[in-house]
Amino acid sequence: MIHSNITLILTLSLLIWGSPFISKLLRIPTPPVEIILGSIVAYFGFIAHNEYFELIAEVGFLYLMFLAGMEVDLKQITRSPKVVIQKSVLFLALMTIFSIIFGLIFQLNIIIIISMPLISIGILASLSKSYGKEQPWIQLAFIAGVLGEVISIAVLTIFDAASTTDLNIELLEKIGFLIAFIIGVYLLYRLLHLLFWWLPELKRILVPKLDTSDQDIRLAMALFFIMIAVTLSLDLELALGAFIAGIAISAFFHHEKKLEEKMSSLGFGFLVPLFFIHVGASFDLESLLKDGVVLGALLITFLMILSRVLAAIVLKGISGSRDALLIAMALSMPLTLIIAVATIGYEAKLLDLLSYYQLILASIFEILISMIAIKILTKRA
Repeated sequence: MIHSNITLILTLSLLIWGSPFISKLLRIPTPPVEIILGSIVAYFGFIAHNEYFELIAEVGFLYLMFLAGMEVDLKQITRSPKVVIQKSVLFLALMTIFSIIFGLIFQLNIIIIISMPLISIGILASLSKSYGKEQPWIQLAFIAGVLGEVISIAVLTIFDAASTTDLNIELLEKIGFLIAFIIGVYLLYRLLHLLFWWLPELKRILVPKLDTSDQDIRLAMALFFIMIAVTLSLDLELALGAFIAGIAISAFFHHEKKLEEKMSSLGFGFLVPLFFIHVGASFDLESLLKDGVVLGALLITFLMILSRVLAAIVLKGISGSRDALLIAMALSMPLTLIIAVATIGYEAKLLDLLSYYQLILASIFEILISMIAIKILTKRA
């Protein structure tokens, strides 16, 4: 047991340290490299089942959602022209319609159809770090992505409840908790906004300029865990709490750029890589040899990306065809939510093992294809 733990610690340490070098060597973004390396080392037995590794990987996932929330600028979204919001909503609607149509045409499993229109901006946070959040396509992707993320997490919460409660009164209670939680968060946001407007010095007390005790980090981490605790107590999706905590930090302390840099360094330097490595380690490489796994995953990947590219046509009028295509690719990587839906569906016996492997592999293919496509498109600018 001690020997396996030592092997696990040494392996994870080397992967975290070495993956950026391999990423530069292969000219592939770091997240897919970490996923691939995780699969390889797990196949050769260097990473075994370990509850502590799974726990910290879950924290890494939640922290990634937290960082994604910190990238959201509520003021920018609320001040965006109506046409941008309207076309973003239309993009999401068309993407969902295309996903359902494609799913029915190819007679895909209902869980796969549910997964196809999901949106997650967790990976978009890493794109923002690489390409700069001032890029117009990054900003537009965040506007559509935030709307899609909230809807997707709500769908995931309802699906999770439906898979365990058999569509009874408990499901209605959970939906009620979700609606009440969102309304409560909105009212609290308005209250705090008013409070900080009347007492602007309160911000300096909470996050002082001359900070010798890292009070800003303590506040951010406290809010992160408090929101997770709230969603946990309401039996809601924990990612929703982490995401809202990040948005809160961005909304009220956006002027503290160093705070965002500190939190981002901790996440992308340690916690987030562990999550990506765990995703790779949870995928059985031998499943690639199973008949239909790779072809099925490629089909799902193609349909998911195609549905977004077709829907992005409505965004051409905002910033051009290239940016519309970049937005479509940036929102084609709902890795975290797909894995969550696949896991829930498989455990509830709504998804067979073949479809489960196809869905997991498709989520990895999407990252590889989308990030490489984004890199090519940005070089042509």
